Amino acid sequence: MSSANIVQKVKAWLSSERLIVKEQKDERADAHFLIKYPHGSQGHMFAVVIPKGRDLVACSSMTRVDLGQQEEMKKHMEEDGIEWDEWIHESRLQLIKTSVDWGMHMGHVGDKKPGPLQAFNVSLPIWFDGLTKNELMQTLRRLWLAKLGLIHEIKYAYGPGKGKSGPVDDWAERQKSQPNQERNQPSNETQEIEFNDEMSFGSGFDPSEWA
Repeated sequence: MSSANIVQKVKAWLSSERLIVKEQKDERADAHFLIKYPHGSQGHMFAVVIPKGRDLVACSSMTRVDLGQQEEMKKHMEEDGIEWDEWIHESRLQLIKTSVDWGMHMGHVGDKKPGPLQAFNVSLPIWFDGLTKNELMQTLRRLWLAKLGLIHEIKYAYGPGKGKSGPVDDWAERQKSQPNQERNQPSNETQEIEFNDEMSFGSGFDPSEWA
């Protein structure tokens, strides 16, 4: 099946589930959709991308940690560094157990990244030979649940936050190197989530890495 046929199928499947679909310009992709999943006010923003020259659909979502939660993490790091390291370790294990691809963005101190946790992303590929509507929707569901698990853990450990997104040092560094690039960062309806479509796969994402 051609990439053009896949694009039309994916778009039709997403629309049939009453998901909000917004097409993005992306020179690296045959199609790049931003969607809100699940349907309704509790939906999170996801990217569904069909990279050029690849036979896969890549689904991903980024979560940005609230400013107040980051401040509480900093206090935790200062008061009990060992316990903080254990919390981060357990958070990584929790993401590993979800069987999704993931990445964490930690706060910088010079070249070191001791924390706090500033953002994290989850992603999964679906190759064309296994692509069905069921597989696409189940993939989005798995990613959503993987996000919710860590979001609820952050809220339990560090409170509800201030309703304002905290800084992400990795993004600031990237913006310094691309000062003239237009950036569009639509925010989601849920306060603890903010989607950055430029960074939709995390700072190190490359579709060619999915062999």
